[in-house]
Amino acid sequence: MAMGHSQEDEIESMEERMEEKEEELAESSEDAPAEEIAEEAAEEEAAETEEASSPEEESKYAFPEAAVVRVMKKHLDREKMIKKEVKIAMNQWLEKACANIAKEMNKVPYVMVTLNEFKQGIKVYESLEEFDMEKQRILAHLEAIKKDIERLERDLGKLTFNPDGVR
Repeated sequence: MAMGHSQEDEIESMEERMEEKEEELAESSEDAPAEEIAEEAAEEEAAETEEASSPEEESKYAFPEAAVVRVMKKHLDREKMIKKEVKIAMNQWLEKACANIAKEMNKVPYVMVTLNEFKQGIKVYESLEEFDMEKQRILAHLEAIKKDIERLERDLGKLTFNPDGVR
């Protein structure tokens, strides 16, 4: 019997988590008593089994949960764990972003959607990074202006009024 991609992804994800737990246990075995390690491992295993999604539950979402989690874990610190609600929210956001991009691509009158239409659709998301860089540049410039103003205020404070002239 052939397994679907979501089952394979889930199995792969569980295997990765088990390997990570084994590595953590090996590292912490030097520091903590064996009973405490076993208790922690059992608690984490129970939490992970509760988090495992059923096929019906996962079909509600546009993307396989394991694939989304794998991408997230790639960019998170090793020790970080992802709550179920975050996995669901990320999947829903990705679905919404995909729908928005598809709507943007649908605006062209042609039957065939090309890479050019896709690039137009993702332009909003791609430009966010450029927007953030521009924002940082403007904020840095604003800070420099503030420092100039403070310097000018100090310089003006040094000036004293003399009826004969400014000194």
